[in-house]
Amino acid sequence: MRKILGGLLLTAALLTACTGQSAEPAQQPDHNQADVEFVSMMIPHHEGAVEMAKLAPGRAADPRVLDLAGRVQRAQDPEIQQMRGWLTRWGAPAAPTGHSMPGDTGGDGTAMLEHATGTAFDQEFLRMMTEHHEGAVEMARTELAQGVNGEAKALAQRITETQQAEITEMRAVLG
Repeated sequence: MRKILGGLLLTAALLTACTGQSAEPAQQPDHNQADVEFVSMMIPHHEGAVEMAKLAPGRAADPRVLDLAGRVQRAQDPEIQQMRGWLTRWGAPAAPTGHSMPGDTGGDGTAMLEHATGTAFDQEFLRMMTEHHEGAVEMARTELAQGVNGEAKALAQRITETQQAEITEMRAVLG
């Protein structure tokens, strides 16, 4: 029995040597430039959405807007931390700080919302967040097409699904 096993191992080794291929599968990269760009761009993008969401309490009139703002904050805060960890693990530069928002006229995009209350806040919040989510979905789709990191692609898929559903929800509230 030992001679048979030894012969099989020798045959496998010779076949591997003859084909010039290793018995080990080729190592796939942990991440690529598309992954780094996605994460580096999505961090400040998420930060912008969280800043908008923080404005809703005390300004929003519609409980659906308050609910959405809370969900945005609860989902995106942990994702920001997760993505920062990936950049560190990959040895990539930290994501830029600061962000711009749809309708930005003063630097951080929240200026228009800071002065609105009630129904005016609700309408502007929903309009701006819809536009913001559309940008995130576009970035996520690029990651799905070009990225290689499994974790980043899974996040991109979640962003696509979650934010597309929220876009539909916000459009329904806007009427």
